[in-house]
Amino acid sequence: MSDYSFFGAVEKSFDKAAQFTTWDPGILEQIKQCNAVYRMHFPVKIGDKIEVIKAYRVQHSHHKLPCKGGIRFALSVNLDEVMALAALMTYKCAIVNVPFAGAKGGITIDPKKYTPYELEKITRRYTSELIKKNFIGPGIDVPAPDYGTGEREMAWIVDTYTSMRPGEIDGLGCVTGKPVTQGGVRGRREATGLGVFFGLREVLSMHEVMDKLGLPVGVEGKRVVVQGLGNVGYHTAKFFQEHGAKIVGLSEYEGAIYNMDGLDIEKVIEHRKNKGSLLNFPGGTNFAKNTDALEMECDILIPAALENVINGQNAPNVKAKIIGEAANGPLTPEADEIFAKRGILVVPDMYLNAGGVTVSYFEWLKNLSHVRYGRMEKRFTENLNTHILGSIEDLTGKRVDGKEKELILHGPEEVDLVRSGLEETMITATREIMDVWKKNPQIPDMRTAAYVVAINKVGTSYAELGIFP
Repeated sequence: MSDYSFFGAVEKSFDKAAQFTTWDPGILEQIKQCNAVYRMHFPVKIGDKIEVIKAYRVQHSHHKLPCKGGIRFALSVNLDEVMALAALMTYKCAIVNVPFAGAKGGITIDPKKYTPYELEKITRRYTSELIKKNFIGPGIDVPAPDYGTGEREMAWIVDTYTSMRPGEIDGLGCVTGKPVTQGGVRGRREATGLGVFFGLREVLSMHEVMDKLGLPVGVEGKRVVVQGLGNVGYHTAKFFQEHGAKIVGLSEYEGAIYNMDGLDIEKVIEHRKNKGSLLNFPGGTNFAKNTDALEMECDILIPAALENVINGQNAPNVKAKIIGEAANGPLTPEADEIFAKRGILVVPDMYLNAGGVTVSYFEWLKNLSHVRYGRMEKRFTENLNTHILGSIEDLTGKRVDGKEKELILHGPEEVDLVRSGLEETMITATREIMDVWKKNPQIPDMRTAAYVVAINKVGTSYAELGIFP
């Protein structure tokens, strides 16, 4: 499927939803387009040779500032992909009420082929190119980690930025996903996976939706298959397992395994670390090929790797009742059509994996306020709770001990507040999308309903900015 355009697929989904809105065609056209595309080539000395590195930064929308979006290091990075991911970021932020516009960046390299020192040179040079063109800054455009990047790369970016913009008081807010010691926020690492869990848990708690799918309400006992065991896939599987679901299948690029009685995610990860592969895990059966996991018997399938893994060819063989898109764009529009006809519920990427950007927003706010979450109220809450509990114990003559007491007295740490904010965000967004879908039965699927929510919010922003006289 070499002619597949990811940006084209995003536009297709947008057009499908636009007909359920009442915006002027001109406004719809403006929302759809990528506002600013920066494609660059720069030389970096790698070993004895000079390599010309190809990189991108796309700002899809400016209806709010700053723009926000990850930086991907992969050989597959191209303009089409970066534009598509930037557009999805715009819609994602709108749906979860994070006041950013969408952007995305990428460098076309295989990070495994470079030493940390070489990767640092590439990352710092990329950052300085962005600074030169004013494509980065706490009020302009705030990158974050994505596929192939992490806290280390974000630390290099913030260091380059603050050294080239000395004295900028909010400089730490130029990028998110940083190490906690460099202004990062606790809870960022597991944020996307936890957001996927919160979003799906909310869907699983809706009686009407579950009755239609012929499934009991709740997470417990659900059979889950996860494709991709990176940061997002691992944390999604972990939270589902902790809440009583059974992880029956796991898939990675080197192979896939299953066990209908459930796989222990921690043990699988340990096995993979030691053996370099998922395969031959004791207590798991190997699939003939890794894509077979997508077609196995289960309640929830969670593609958490790359885009375009379920398409017109394999969608008819998928047996899951619910597909939770933890990755960006794992389904093609053809797959969407097939699932809608088959009554399979697709919970769309553009809001389901918004946990990362939600917690990035909390990190950005922390950088602008220069104070750690919980610092002001933790002790006050604990003192107050101790006082209340003491009074209740005196009145009843009963004592509360152990874990229960700890739980009641506990004042919120940063990670508690971050997770609570994320939970609230995902629950609200899920309900909002489901409401729109319920009110307009013509809307064919949840993705289209999510796009309708996004288009309405972005359209309102543009209209209120007075951009359109």
